[in-house]
Amino acid sequence: MEVALVNSFTDNGKGGNPAGVVFNADKLSSAQKLKIAQVVGYSETAFVTSDDEADYEVTFFTSTGEVDFCGHATLATFSTLFETGKITAGSYVQRTKAGMLSVTIELNGKVVMEQQLPKKLDCFSYEEISNVIGISSQILASTKLPIEVVSTGLPDVIIPVPNGYLDSLKPNDEKIAEFCKKHQVIGFHVFELCTLESKLTASCRNFAPLFGISEESATGSSNGALACYLKEHLALGDDYVFEQGRAMNCPSIITAKVESTNSVITSVKVGGFAKGIGAFSTLV
Repeated sequence: MEVALVNSFTDNGKGGNPAGVVFNADKLSSAQKLKIAQVVGYSETAFVTSDDEADYEVTFFTSTGEVDFCGHATLATFSTLFETGKITAGSYVQRTKAGMLSVTIELNGKVVMEQQLPKKLDCFSYEEISNVIGISSQILASTKLPIEVVSTGLPDVIIPVPNGYLDSLKPNDEKIAEFCKKHQVIGFHVFELCTLESKLTASCRNFAPLFGISEESATGSSNGALACYLKEHLALGDDYVFEQGRAMNCPSIITAKVESTNSVITSVKVGGFAKGIGAFSTLV
């Protein structure tokens, strides 16, 4: 099988989060997909198959197992389809374990993907999270923002920190993985708000060691959830721009748009650019 290697959510062609993409994966078993994902070694690899209703069915595997959805691997998939001339600019539908979701490719190659409408699944006290990420509960409380589990495809713990604390985080993989397993969440999405003068809404870091991801440089689903969180708790409008991966020397840019009617969110879309970085073949 040939695996395309793609950096997703790049910033002017640089940075981003690498994903593997395997096309024509119809005959692969789940065990074979997992084996390929482990060989690739990235946080996620997407497997593209035919579908009777959607344009494509896409499944996503980390090095430890299957996940319902992955934003950066979706972006990698459709950007590669576009760049190789298999599809043109326009709207498409992918079937995922998170549902049937639309994907739009703009003329400039930007990929914008629909996500599930947000579900608020849980909330935690500052004290509970303080013990896991090593920041005092008083510092966390100073944000005056809640710590919530929000899902637009995958459940993440959305954690605000005051400006200046994001880069100094020293996450404990074992503690985070234990917490995520206990509460049935994917990982921690930690953010600090940027100034009003900045072109960025927030800077973010994402930790999902339970799924073999110590830290990730760009996460589409988590930033979709963060946009919905900010839409509810702060009057920041409909459009968001997030930076992620700075602490990994791999800066990424993720855009999000959240539309609502009468304070009820009706649409969540996340977008960005991707750049192919190579390919290789592997036996299964």
